[in-house]
Amino acid sequence: MAQSSDDSIAADAIRAAHGNEARPTVSREFDVMGTVANISVVGGTDEMAAELERTARLLESLWSRFIEDSDISRLNNAEGEPTPVNPQTVKLVTEMLAAKTLTDGDYDPTILPKLMAEGYAASRVNPTNVTTLPASARWPVDTSTTTIVGNVCTLPVGMTLDPGGIGKGLAADVLAALAMERGAIGVLVEMGGDVRITGTPPDGDQWRIGIEDPFVEGRTIARVNLVDGAVATSSTLKRTWEKDGRAANHIIDVRTGSSMDSTVVTVSVIATSAAIAEVLAKSGFTRSDFLRWIPTLGAAALVTYKDGTTAQSSNWQDYS
Repeated sequence: MAQSSDDSIAADAIRAAHGNEARPTVSREFDVMGTVANISVVGGTDEMAAELERTARLLESLWSRFIEDSDISRLNNAEGEPTPVNPQTVKLVTEMLAAKTLTDGDYDPTILPKLMAEGYAASRVNPTNVTTLPASARWPVDTSTTTIVGNVCTLPVGMTLDPGGIGKGLAADVLAALAMERGAIGVLVEMGGDVRITGTPPDGDQWRIGIEDPFVEGRTIARVNLVDGAVATSSTLKRTWEKDGRAANHIIDVRTGSSMDSTVVTVSVIATSAAIAEVLAKSGFTRSDFLRWIPTLGAAALVTYKDGTTAQSSNWQDYS
């Protein structure tokens, strides 16, 4: 998972969420998974926050494609051999495959060979950390023969996985659930712009999440009020580089196998979990019926276009 200092679209999420802090809140900020994580635990303790940070770092060690002995790297280089992995990795792989079905393939967890071909093989944090894949790695690939038995995953030869955004989203979901299990009365977890909230907010009302203007740093274009749920934003304006004289970015268009080139520049999605919000956001760049389709999944969306205009699903106002 590559790092970028500017990939937090929901930059003011933590500030907006705190409101009038009537309840004691423990907050912590740290670098992990190639981004900045912010955690606010209502009714929590310093030890609880420390455990959440340790868990986030564990997930990074399991899921990063830039770590040679991570579960994901071992799966990607297993050449069809059964591979024992951590239960959290089983959860991740299961979510990735389910997300492909949910989005009708708009989100494809096996796109990694194309992403690397576009120039995203090395970590943005430490360029000496380079993803390595076997010669068999390819895209597209049939995922239907993937098997999971207990904690043993078997990917078909040629199939490789990139946790990317869904990894951040799922990590936020895992940390939020852990905080509540440990006795918090409310929690907000932000992982590079993916926000998961649950429980009672500091002011006892609602969690208020700011959506940042992709063109004006520090400016908020929308605010979302949630009791329990998640907000994730994907953008073609973040994690960009030049490739053969053209602009490239980290979102691969599954229709072409190249960097996304769309009239849409950012997609923000409200959903029941950060992992689901993340993958649904990918559909917003390519799906012509996206804003009509998204409410049928129990989610809502806000889309920003290259010309600065925005559009939203019919149910977006339900959260404003």
